[in-house]
Amino acid sequence: MKKRFLALLTAGIIFVSLAETQAQVKLPQASSSTKIEQGLGIKKVTLIYQRPNTNGRAIFGALEPYDQVWRTGANNIPSITFEEEVSIAGNKVPAGTYGIFTIPKKTGDWTIILSKNANQWGAYQYKQEEDFLRFAAKAKKLNDKVETFTMTFENVTPKGADLSLAWENTKVTFPIAVDQSKEILASIDEAMKGEKKPYFQAAQYYFNNNLDINQALAWANEADKGNTKAPHIKYWKAQIQLKAGDKAGAIKTATEGMEMAKAANNAEYVKLNTQVITAAKK
Repeated sequence: MKKRFLALLTAGIIFVSLAETQAQVKLPQASSSTKIEQGLGIKKVTLIYQRPNTNGRAIFGALEPYDQVWRTGANNIPSITFEEEVSIAGNKVPAGTYGIFTIPKKTGDWTIILSKNANQWGAYQYKQEEDFLRFAAKAKKLNDKVETFTMTFENVTPKGADLSLAWENTKVTFPIAVDQSKEILASIDEAMKGEKKPYFQAAQYYFNNNLDINQALAWANEADKGNTKAPHIKYWKAQIQLKAGDKAGAIKTATEGMEMAKAANNAEYVKLNTQVITAAKK
């Protein structure tokens, strides 16, 4: 009985040791997971997707057939979350989270599918009735091979960005646009009612978005009052003056900014204010 007990005890110890060893094993994922948070104007868009490698395989037209719904990567389909309404291919897409499927094409545009069901492993349970939107996206052949499936935001501006996906020798891109002007202008108006008025930021926004240049100049003048150490304020005010047609005023302001920048050993704003002076003298 004692020998049997010892044998069982030893076997149990070995089993537990093996189980613990197995539990400690950590292996890399065959397809890594990536999360991207991209600023889109005053809001953001979040993309989560999986990144398989070609591993010497032929991809489109072979591993991933043409004209069939593809999970767009590996494992779970990509999910994309918009904090507010956007426009894709001329279609309004409300804030929320969507899954991304694609239909690869041998030639011509690919089909991009935004699904209302973002929690799907593969395309095996794909249902067309769960589509929120289908649209065409330009595809092009690449000279250089992309080993790891890559989705990225490109050409990012305050009004939108392009979302591209690339793998093997194919790249597909489509634009995402936002119109936040009403929201931003309303926030400026509201902030101007407070004690700390955002003169500088408001002037920049009006200048960059081709809004009322006289209002931008009025705010720039307010931001510049008593300014003796901020060459960046002089630089932006000078740009606004130049855009408003006041070349002499722009030269004067930019010269003041250049001298401030020299005193602060700020090479960047020495260069930028000098560029405004050069442009105003043309």
